[in-house]
Amino acid sequence: MKTFLKILLVAALLVVAIKLSPVVFVAAVVGLLVAAVLGAIGLSLVAGLVAVVLSLVAALAPIWIPVLAIMGAISLFKKLNDRPEPPVMAA
Repeated sequence: MKTFLKILLVAALLVVAIKLSPVVFVAAVVGLLVAAVLGAIGLSLVAGLVAVVLSLVAALAPIWIPVLAIMGAISLFKKLNDRPEPPVMAA
């Protein structure tokens, strides 16, 4: 008798699942559409942000390229002057 009740319960759950499957399917499709729209909006915002950053980099290039070159030269000369003496080899 216990097995019969289990089979009856599974059959009842199957009927409920089959009856609710269109609702679940529609909810899944709507969720996927919302995710696609939000993803497209997000990608366009990211592309706009990248465009703004690139335009700022290009517009400020006359400032940051010479500053970067000067800093590199200072760093190079500082390393050349701070070189420790090589150890003396004992004969």
